[in-house]
This record gives sequence, structure tokens and C-alpha cells, in this order.
Amino acid sequence: MSDEFARAIIDDASERMANAVEHARSEFSVIRTGRATPGLVEKLPVDYYGVSTPLQQLASFSVPDARMLMISPFDKSSIGAIERAIIDANLGLNPSNDGAGIRLAFPQLTEERRKEFVRLAKNRAEDSRTVIRSARRDARKDLESLEKDGDVSEDELRRFETELDRLTKSNEGTIDEALEHKTAELMEA
Repeated sequence: MSDEFARAIIDDASERMANAVEHARSEFSVIRTGRATPGLVEKLPVDYYGVSTPLQQLASFSVPDARMLMISPFDKSSIGAIERAIIDANLGLNPSNDGAGIRLAFPQLTEERRKEFVRLAKNRAEDSRTVIRSARRDARKDLESLEKDGDVSEDELRRFETELDRLTKSNEGTIDEALEHKTAELMEA
């Protein structure tokens, strides 16, 4: 039974770490690369009749070419609100309203702007690593309390801590790989 408690602690930590990795990936998808991608704007909050609504619930997206994103609102009266949300998000994009939809032209990124985005990606990766380490610290504390109460032996504690460290390294490695990929994508000319 005590192994079940320890296993539950490890599983909880594993889930928290996996969530941190997924969060990092979603944060990376929002960082602009110079190519048109709906991921950049689909979660933007739009004030739609007094309710903050994610843009993806108000419009469909298409990418006619690598540097153009078309946003087609389901309700044409929401075009102004969508335009304001994009401008307020300070993405470095100027929406062009044609009455039926919004075009977003993605300009070529300058070297300085690319480096700024890389710094932003590194900060978001570090935030996710911090969440992973926090999950490890909490799990380790819980495991040590199980050992102190006599529910698990010292050898079992070491085995679980080794598994926890392996999980931590694996998840941090996944974040590092995603960061490397995003950095390469950003620095592409």
C-alpha cells in the first residue's frame, strides 16, 4: 500500500511536468517567426459584445501564402473588435480590414527582433523548467515524509527519487529540444 502512495506521488509529479512541457510548446507556438500561422492570434481575447472571447471561437483562419494570414469572422459585425484585439496585442502586425475579413501581412523580421523573440522563448522555457523543478521538489518532500513515517524504506525512497530525477531530466530535455527548434526557426533568414 505504501508503494501505491509513492507511485501516486510520482504519477502526479509526472503529470505536472508533462503539463509544463505542453504549456512551453503552446507558448513557443505563439512567438512569431515571420511566417503566417494562426497559432499567433487564435487565443487572443476579443471583446465580443462585452464578453472576452478567444478569437478562434469567432473566426476561421486561412494562410494563402507564407506571409499572409486571413481571418474570416463568422459574424461580420465583430471585425472591428477583432481588429482592436490584434492591435492591442502589440504583435507588430497591422490588420487590414476589407469589410469581409481581416488580412495580416507578416513582414520580414529584423535581426534585432529575431534576437528579442529568442530571448522571449528562453524566458518561457526557463519558466517551464521552474515548474518542472517545483514538481520534483514537492514530490521529493512528499516521498521523504512517507519515509519518515515508515511507509517506505530508505532503499525504496532512493529508487523513487532516482525515477523522479530521470523524469525531471527527460522533461527538461524535451523543453530544451523544443527551445532549440524554436530558436533555429526564429533565426532562419
